[in-house]
Amino acid sequence: MKQRFFFLIRLFLLYLCAFALTKPVFMLCNRATALETGFSFGLSEMVDVVLHGLPMDAATTGYLLAVPFLLVWTSLLIGGLKLRRLLTPYYIIVALLFATIVVIDTSLYAFWKFKLDATILNYIDDPTQALASVSTGYVIIRTLVALLLTALLAWLACRLTPSSFSPLPVVGMERNVLRHVGMVLTGGVLFLLIRGGVGESTMNVGHAYFSEHPFLNHSAVNPAFSVLSSFSKSEDFASKYDYLPEEERAALFAGLYPTDTEDVADTLLRTSRPHVLVILMEGYGGMFIEALGGAPEVSPNYNRLIREGVFFDRFYANSFRTDRGTVSTLSGHLSYPVTSIMKLPAKSQALPSIARTLLRQGYATDFLYGGDINFTNMKSYLHSMGYSRITGDEGFSLSERTSSAWGANDSITFERLYETIRQRPVDRLWHSVLLTLSSHEPFDVPYHRLEDERLNAFAYTDHCLGRFISRLKQLPAWDNLLVICLPDHGFLYNTFYTDPAFFHAPMLWLGGAIRQPRVIHTLMNQSDMAATLLSQLGLPHKDFPYSRNVLSKNYTYPFAYTTFADGFLFADSTGVTVFDNAQQKAVVCEPSDNGLREKRGKALLQTSYDDLAAMK
Repeated sequence: MKQRFFFLIRLFLLYLCAFALTKPVFMLCNRATALETGFSFGLSEMVDVVLHGLPMDAATTGYLLAVPFLLVWTSLLIGGLKLRRLLTPYYIIVALLFATIVVIDTSLYAFWKFKLDATILNYIDDPTQALASVSTGYVIIRTLVALLLTALLAWLACRLTPSSFSPLPVVGMERNVLRHVGMVLTGGVLFLLIRGGVGESTMNVGHAYFSEHPFLNHSAVNPAFSVLSSFSKSEDFASKYDYLPEEERAALFAGLYPTDTEDVADTLLRTSRPHVLVILMEGYGGMFIEALGGAPEVSPNYNRLIREGVFFDRFYANSFRTDRGTVSTLSGHLSYPVTSIMKLPAKSQALPSIARTLLRQGYATDFLYGGDINFTNMKSYLHSMGYSRITGDEGFSLSERTSSAWGANDSITFERLYETIRQRPVDRLWHSVLLTLSSHEPFDVPYHRLEDERLNAFAYTDHCLGRFISRLKQLPAWDNLLVICLPDHGFLYNTFYTDPAFFHAPMLWLGGAIRQPRVIHTLMNQSDMAATLLSQLGLPHKDFPYSRNVLSKNYTYPFAYTTFADGFLFADSTGVTVFDNAQQKAVVCEPSDNGLREKRGKALLQTSYDDLAAMK
């Protein structure tokens, strides 16, 4: 048995080292590309890249060991199995794929500026277009390198593989069962390597991200894993939801997002350069806010704070999931019903960003979350958006990050945020984001005010928020602080996605930077927060095409558009329509169906996917 286990270990180390060694090669070959962005690197950065990429390399290696592992297990049943003869064709195929992916990834990065993924399929039908910008010599040299790598890796794998295993001694039933148990355990180890551990999130491209500089993050990503994971996400986005002829789509879409809303017709702030804190409250829809007709007993602190700030009472969330809602908030982008752009790093990195805009104004930026920051590729998205310091569950002690099923509970993260703000220099501008998590299943919180465990979890977040704001008011930073509280999405509390109330959400601006308390009744979207905020700061937002300054004199057609699992909502002054794509019909039309809301919603959905297809 030792011979079998040692063979699997040696083969694992061969492929793992092969992947690891490609990373410094990738970096050196693309040094000029890094320098173009004003970034240089040395040995320490190369070591960091290798170390942060190892978990993804191990996961990819786990996939490659599946076939050898099964043959090793089979050898327990079939004595004298010709292992090397059976595995040689497999080794050649693996080596060829490895070499091809590595060489193409290293070569194309200078042109694409993102890791190799299923986008390469776009060029298979017409490879001449992909080769038009390079010379014949360029192609020949890289082909030869790929062939040499293929030969070397296949030869090494064959050298490590015995022709067959030595016969196992004949043993009793008990020892024989133990051998198979050992193989089951080995398979379990491979499964955990492939999955990326036992945490909430499975292995994804974002696991390798560790730096605020994209080049280092891209260098750490395993290109083979990037290709494999993107196959499941690759779609012909341009053909999705193709409801309308192009001319009709364009006519319906025209004017929905005016290009000039950067005027400041209504000033909410006393200063144009406040500290900016965004608190994204997990699932905290309008049904928990008394001022929006929600349950009166859940959020007494939020309801009290409404009287102290600027409250937007006709605010609609853009989506139904945290990954979508986070993008809508921080990038001012629309959401998609069956697609998460956060899970598509090559596309999400092209989005605009509040953080990047504020970085250019000298703001420090950071993001705090008590849960798994790798979930749904969140870390890679946040790095791409310009958040310099990102804290997830690993930034907390073991007792703190296990205080709830999802990670550090809200009292812990609010306390961490308070201490961070308290220790900051008052004269250094900063932009921070806190994403809460306690108002999420399984609703196990250290707070017991309401009998309904779901309502009690939301009440706990409200309790944490109220205490945090009260303490924050005592700090010097409060005088120049803008706090924006809004949900990532609503919560299905005794309702369905087709209920417009699910998307009706609260947004509250607080802080010493507020000029005076007031209520704003303008119909708007979560994605509009970005443009509205930047306009109040006197900053441009033309690179946020789906975000509108709702206080602009040019915001003449207020509407809200939001998506759920294969459906959308469109609301304007005439009413609200909820359209179910699966049923191909409007399931809600209030007060009546005028037909135009449905058409405009379809035009928006179709346009958003056309834009997603074109995004690079």
